Amino acid sequence: MEMTVITKDMIIVFCLLGLAIFLFVTDLLRVDLVGLLMMVLLPLTGVLSAEQAISGLSSNAVVSIIAVMIIGAGLNKTGVMNSIAGQIIKIVGRSEVRIMAVISLTVAFISSFMQNIGAAALFMPATMRISRQLNFSPGRILMPMGFCAIIGGCLTLVGSSPLIMLNDLMQGWWQNNSEAMASHPFKPYGLFTVTPIGVALLLAAVVYFALFGRKILPAGLCCLDDEGCMDRRLQEIYGDEVGRSYELAVPAFYPSQTLGELQIRPRYHITVVGIAKNDGYQKEFAPTKDSVVEAGDSLWVMSSEKNIQRLVDEQGWLVKPEHEVFADENFPDESGVVEGVVIPHSNLSQHTMEELQFRRLFQINPLAIVRGDKIIMDEINVTELQQGDTILMQGRWKQFRLLTDQMDIALIDDIRGEELKPERTRCAVFFLILALTLALVFEVKLSIALLTGALGMILTRIIPADRAYEAVDWRTVFLLSGLIPLGKAFEITGTAAYIAEKVLATIGTPSPLLLMLVISLLTSFFSLVASNVGATVLMVPLAMNMAFSIGSDPLVAALVVAVSASNTFILPTHQVNALIMRPGGYRTMDYMRAGLGMTVLYAGVLMLCLKFVFAI
Repeated sequence: MEMTVITKDMIIVFCLLGLAIFLFVTDLLRVDLVGLLMMVLLPLTGVLSAEQAISGLSSNAVVSIIAVMIIGAGLNKTGVMNSIAGQIIKIVGRSEVRIMAVISLTVAFISSFMQNIGAAALFMPATMRISRQLNFSPGRILMPMGFCAIIGGCLTLVGSSPLIMLNDLMQGWWQNNSEAMASHPFKPYGLFTVTPIGVALLLAAVVYFALFGRKILPAGLCCLDDEGCMDRRLQEIYGDEVGRSYELAVPAFYPSQTLGELQIRPRYHITVVGIAKNDGYQKEFAPTKDSVVEAGDSLWVMSSEKNIQRLVDEQGWLVKPEHEVFADENFPDESGVVEGVVIPHSNLSQHTMEELQFRRLFQINPLAIVRGDKIIMDEINVTELQQGDTILMQGRWKQFRLLTDQMDIALIDDIRGEELKPERTRCAVFFLILALTLALVFEVKLSIALLTGALGMILTRIIPADRAYEAVDWRTVFLLSGLIPLGKAFEITGTAAYIAEKVLATIGTPSPLLLMLVISLLTSFFSLVASNVGATVLMVPLAMNMAFSIGSDPLVAALVVAVSASNTFILPTHQVNALIMRPGGYRTMDYMRAGLGMTVLYAGVLMLCLKFVFAI
């Protein structure tokens, strides 16, 4: 076989690949700008034409990602993701490890019959909601979910593009190899031939993150929407007196008293923001001094831990470890704390909260009033408001919308929660099922199928067109759009073939298992820097030739290539890794830290499967 000769274009591709990896590792440029840089440099250096360089913008993967983000936003708008998140928490509890395992296994199963990028993107909103609700970093969940979505493609022969094309590639090699045809006829792999390998890899990944996740995954809470940053700013201004929310249980022996009689706020500096009776079937938000506290009630309160402890010690109440009755209302997308400023000529000015019946009308709880350098915590309801006062308030987002519509008050922060449209749930689910049916049953191209579902949600006003554009993470779009032509250049210029030939020529005549390991690692490298499809097309004939020459099974070598094409964890170049990078708050070093161990584990488990399942 004639060896490939290195060319000027190959040298340029090597340099651009090195530049991209250097920028990824050092974070000198944002990842999306690195993608755009590759898109510009490839045609300027003459490696690709302008049309080839911008082809990533219209690729099936990029268009699919845009569409699936819009579909996810539509499902989010109807509250479907709230329900999914609630069901997962109800089934597996609040354990971070159990939630990670359930989400990862679920997404892996979905990606076994649809593209892994679609499975990960559809489940990402529910994952983000669960992370916010349970107050742990989405970075602890999204990377395991993403890795398992990639591995899920190895559960069946239709789970990923390399496995889908595997039989055709093997048959083409078989027909062109007379010695192989003479030995025995070609026998294609069945749908579940790869399943034992896929299951082993998936279980290994879940165990890997369960054991080492806290050490290798970022611990800091992501602050993409500045929600956490806002909480820190409020803490700096108002100190521990505002504190955070707790849920308290009133014991059975407790006598009925009103909040006015208990004087919880003046005595303990605690704000009661909700009272639940009859096991939560009856809830009162923003209770007034006439609201009654009875035995068996649950109270939703806000204050510092020391104030709460003093209250429960003196009253004999109990602090629940987590919110139970008010869990849904305490969810960050349902309620929160914001500041509002009394504007000039406001209808709030020269009136007290009590005169305006503020709590009863708007069901919003005033926590503090800032006037100049003074913070008023006591007697809030009877303090006459003045122009320029800042009011710190707690309530549900829908009530803040009502407040801004009827009162002259300027909220300093955006209202974070969205007005949900639960009445449109069936319509949203219909368009999701329609998109999946078009792709899976009628074999419509995935990008077109998903765009159909996304357009349906926009035309039926489940989600406005402007909100649909906002739902798209354009950083992810431009990152992938720039990396796709870089992978194309890697293949077109012969750079990938040159590396493969050099490596395989270097190892000589190895043992069958060592050859499979080399083939696996080489395929993984090509999948990282090019594309898994390109790596498979390149490596299958090379691997089958090498295996046949040493008397090993060429079909197993081809299977190793197709499975190893999913071993792409070290860099955020895979579509799924790029998708979760920004929502998870990851940097390239996070992928390298977690992905290196996963790559070694993946290759090791694959070799064990070959030895014990395929008897290599």
